[in-house]
Amino acid sequence: FTYHGEEFVVIDTAGMRKKGKVYEKIEKYSLLRSLRAIDRSDVCILVINAIEGIIEHDKHIASYALEAGKAIIIAVNKWDLIAEKDENMKKFIKDIRANFQFIPYAPIVFLSALTKKRIHTLMPEVIKVYNNSKKEIKTNILNDVINEAYALNLPPSYKGKRLKIYFSNQTDTCPPTFNIQVNSKGLVHFSYLENKIRESFDFEGTPIVLNFKNKGEQEL
Repeated sequence: FTYHGEEFVVIDTAGMRKKGKVYEKIEKYSLLRSLRAIDRSDVCILVINAIEGIIEHDKHIASYALEAGKAIIIAVNKWDLIAEKDENMKKFIKDIRANFQFIPYAPIVFLSALTKKRIHTLMPEVIKVYNNSKKEIKTNILNDVINEAYALNLPPSYKGKRLKIYFSNQTDTCPPTFNIQVNSKGLVHFSYLENKIRESFDFEGTPIVLNFKNKGEQEL
């Protein structure tokens, strides 16, 4: 289909349900097709049924999308059937963040495919997270951000050694991937560096990969 002059392809996979609701072979075939669709995609839209709520399959599929390095959006469908929408939206967001702690960067949209209400909120998010997954950061700007994060959060020493960061550069996109040269990979606690990179550059909706290498370590 065409949206604002740009062409897009949507792969609408079969819904995955709890075991027992359908024949196991059909369910397995449906799951395999969905996993192949994720591999082909640039952006994954994880659709949650607002009436059923979050099920275990939702988390499995989100995990696979993360492992595949795909940008992801969480879409809560059938929102037209929910009463007290404002209050329930806050509760739903809290529940989603609790269940999908491994993708805290994923934007959440609420919509109704049937009535088309709030459907307009989806495509701007798709475009944004796709562009974020392809984003490239200049090396000098990246090093400035990481050096600042290091200076503000000086890591503690361990057995007389302290982590030192020498040089950083982006090596890939989809997902954005960064190599960071350090004195010892064993001293790395990278969560604060990832948080700082996300704060400084808009990577909403996409995973990012940080590869730490000892200084002088050769590329494989």
